[in-house]
Amino acid sequence: MAKTGVRNSIRKMRFEHGEMTQQALAESVGVTRQTIVAIEKEKYSPSLEVAFLIAAEFAVPLESVFSYEHKKKQR
Repeated sequence: MAKTGVRNSIRKMRFEHGEMTQQALAESVGVTRQTIVAIEKEKYSPSLEVAFLIAAEFAVPLESVFSYEHKKKQR
């Protein structure tokens, strides 16, 4: 599976917040641990709602957790 254009700093933020586990983050935002793994590895883009919930869990603005890298299409 290819990486998405959505970049994130979830892993870094989890460790800055008491070494939070992927499972703990998943439970707090209402998704599976596998979903958090896929988002962290940039193989899955979260829904807007999940992205906001993740940012809220770390008490930071959305853009502190996620960014978008626009990829130009090759012709």
